[in-house]
Amino acid sequence: MLEITKRLLRAAEGGEPVFLASVLESGLRPLVPGARMLVERSGERLGSLGDTALDDALAAYAPDAFAAHIAATLYVTPGGLSERTAKGATAVYVEVVEAKPVFLIVGAGHIGRSLAKLADFLDFHVAILDDRDDFASSERVPEADEVLCEDFEEALKKYPIGPSTYITLVTRGHKQDELSLRTCLGRGAAYLGMIGSRRRTGAVLEHLREDGFDPEELARVRTPIGLSIGAETLRKSRSPSWPRSSCCAAAATAR
Repeated sequence: MLEITKRLLRAAEGGEPVFLASVLESGLRPLVPGARMLVERSGERLGSLGDTALDDALAAYAPDAFAAHIAATLYVTPGGLSERTAKGATAVYVEVVEAKPVFLIVGAGHIGRSLAKLADFLDFHVAILDDRDDFASSERVPEADEVLCEDFEEALKKYPIGPSTYITLVTRGHKQDELSLRTCLGRGAAYLGMIGSRRRTGAVLEHLREDGFDPEELARVRTPIGLSIGAETLRKSRSPSWPRSSCCAAAATAR
């Protein structure tokens, strides 16, 4: 159906996401493999799999699928829809079709550059922001789809942050990190992480708590970011900046 194809293209190019269900195997039902149905966030449908009860079941499943950015094969069993393989059952492939998630890196120093490479490898849309001309350039960060050279706070105020945006704050200093964090909080990002030692990042969060920011929003901030990889600097130094040795793992753990 041409209307379905057009709607899928709009979603993939940055329009509102849409839930797609496609028949893989008909099982015992008189279905046509390849039959498709779309479900909008509003619940509106386009197309049909050829079975009203199955259409209804998948439409009811769609809201949770949007929240989870689902891509899976479901099997129709007597107990309902299941992700567990069921021999001979009707199999339906479901996915939320949407634009690539955005990995927004605030800070284009050596850590930001490394994160850009990893995020690009993981198939994010990569955006990197810095306020220094000699750091924020496409030549220096060729993996980035967007390179922004602006004041951190002003650029973030107008950047479209939402449930498909993953943000890491890795600027050159705690002042810039804190200003950036203040601007990003409460805007529904899927992931918001800030680099730094536990002592320093704890102090930043305490400042924001004292300034009246929502404690629940502050609790969602991942900090320190990255994974403890047991680096030599962790064992031999008391330096509070150990997360910098592992922060590239933030891109891998964000999704």
